[in-house]
Amino acid sequence: MATAKKKVTRRIKLELEAGNAAMVDVGKMLGPTGINMRQVKLDYDQATAANRGEIVPVVVTVFEDRTYALEYRTPPTAYLIRRVLGLAKGAGAPGSQSVAKMSQAQLREVALRKLPDLNTDDVTAAMKQVAGTARSMGVLIADE
Repeated sequence: MATAKKKVTRRIKLELEAGNAAMVDVGKMLGPTGINMRQVKLDYDQATAANRGEIVPVVVTVFEDRTYALEYRTPPTAYLIRRVLGLAKGAGAPGSQSVAKMSQAQLREVALRKLPDLNTDDVTAAMKQVAGTARSMGVLIADE
């Protein structure tokens, strides 16, 4: 017996702190949907507890019957770059100001972590995408 496919009413992308999502952020975005926001927060916190302290985006798919599905993503590229380099933020004027230098090993580390969410399966292409984000933050890429 085949079950009927549920009709999607909304898809909402949230960027929350892993393992400790703020109820205010969850409520602000999910309040109008009518789903159980507390349960969404609990499910998110439980699933992301291993990555506590990181920013882990989640796509919340809300169905017509007010049920939901959570789809977890990798942290934003800029967040991963800042974390690897120990930066608080990027440059104020990225074209003329640099804040750090990133090695090829660090670039590869970020690219491998980000690979599941990128539109490529090639690590070299992923490294180029991450390098572009790094340059836009005022981070120089070391040539090895």
